Amino acid sequence: MDEPLRILVASPLGRIIEPALAARFPAGSVTVALDRAQVVRAVRGRLRHDIVVSDLMWNSEAEFTFDGLDVLQILRDADRASPVVMATQGHGAERDHLEEVVVHEEVRGIYSKSAGPQVLFEMVREVAAGGTPARPEQPAIPPIHAYFAHGRGRTAGRMAGAIASGRAVSHHTLAAAANVRYDTAAKIGREYLGDLIWRRGEHGEPTVPASVVYRWCGEHARYILSWCRRHGHADVATRVVSEPMKEHVHDPRG
Repeated sequence: MDEPLRILVASPLGRIIEPALAARFPAGSVTVALDRAQVVRAVRGRLRHDIVVSDLMWNSEAEFTFDGLDVLQILRDADRASPVVMATQGHGAERDHLEEVVVHEEVRGIYSKSAGPQVLFEMVREVAAGGTPARPEQPAIPPIHAYFAHGRGRTAGRMAGAIASGRAVSHHTLAAAANVRYDTAAKIGREYLGDLIWRRGEHGEPTVPASVVYRWCGEHARYILSWCRRHGHADVATRVVSEPMKEHVHDPRG
């Protein structure tokens, strides 16, 4: 007899897998949440789900504003702890998110969508029963989330958010957007982000040129903005359109 599992699927494509999950676990219930508002309602609307299946990165217009790490935050904030299976698409843009997600205890499994639905069904059953399927090992390189977690790294994370969001294109605009001293903004490639970029093997020297730092923030923007919105930096955690930034691009001071 199948378990009466209460399953929450948090994904903009959740309707695709919903019929198969409902057929595989007919004694249970499947709730689909397609965006942040629906995730919040689903989590707060009941005592607890037996298991949550969430996309790690959202393949929709919300990719820079919501992801699986936000789902974990919503569960914690609502005191609705549930075991989570995180679904990945297998592309390189997920690496930063994976570096963090594997350290969260509530994430009991990492499911690759390319493996097919049967693997997901087996993982859901195993996790719901208290098991922990094999997960990726923590990376050997310094993870971004760990660097941003303490001391100078917090300031580095905030400045990275100001750049990744498009608010900063020079030391002067960075100081203003991140609300830091100009001297601090000017050291971003020496004492702040430069050290992280070098230790991750993404630049050959510990002193990283500002142009490389700014490009690096763009390449890692999805994760940097995710970290900012989950750590009290909402003012730099959303991207801005290009038009308002035109007046800064040619800033003769920076």
